[in-house]
Amino acid sequence: MGIRTTAALSPADERAGDILRLRREIGRMQRRRSDDAHLPMPSALRDLLPQGGLQTGTVYSVSPSPSLIFALMSTVSQRGGWCAAVGMPALGLEAATAFGIDLSRLILVPEPGERWLAVVSALAEVVPLIAMNPGSQVRDADAARLAARLRDRGCTLLTTSPWPQGEGLITLHDPHWEGLGEGWGLLSDRTVTVTAQTRSAPVPKSLRVRLPDDLGRIDTAVEPVVEPREALPTHPSWAVAS
Repeated sequence: MGIRTTAALSPADERAGDILRLRREIGRMQRRRSDDAHLPMPSALRDLLPQGGLQTGTVYSVSPSPSLIFALMSTVSQRGGWCAAVGMPALGLEAATAFGIDLSRLILVPEPGERWLAVVSALAEVVPLIAMNPGSQVRDADAARLAARLRDRGCTLLTTSPWPQGEGLITLHDPHWEGLGEGWGLLSDRTVTVTAQTRSAPVPKSLRVRLPDDLGRIDTAVEPVVEPREALPTHPSWAVAS
């Protein structure tokens, strides 16, 4: 696995050896723990969360949208930070590049299988932002162990699965594609609503954005968004206490 190039770990019978190699490479990187309380976000999404960024050392459940995941990674990567995606074999590198993600600082672990916990725990030592699809329901004990590691290292995790005691929920919905006429034309860009709800801000906040725009990136949409009058249904694993 090359540190200066996009890394991909092989599946099945080589997983154990891959994790050992991953840990050796991570040992060479030696990331210092950041003192920042939040990871930066694109300007189009900055008003979505308190303090304008993802809280470090926490877990957010997100929609399984590659565009949303790349958008949340983009600013961290553009500022020189490492990012990783675990259990997401369908992520496209061309799309990642369009969002401005530095492929030399992107680690891909497409098929971790049942070893996803060991992989994410190892990556958390040096990678400030990790996106993950565990592929199965997460046990409370595993979630607690990983949460402790994330807090200790100041690493933020985006997961496409419900997460016990997560910090919040970021969803993508109401998509609308532009570029099609009456049954013909080329898709040019997509307008979506991104909604966030967190422990510190339990009332949902929504933004209408172009994701992707005609250049494959994220941008603010012209049309206004109507704020929900009531809180979205929360997953019982992270429902905010009154």
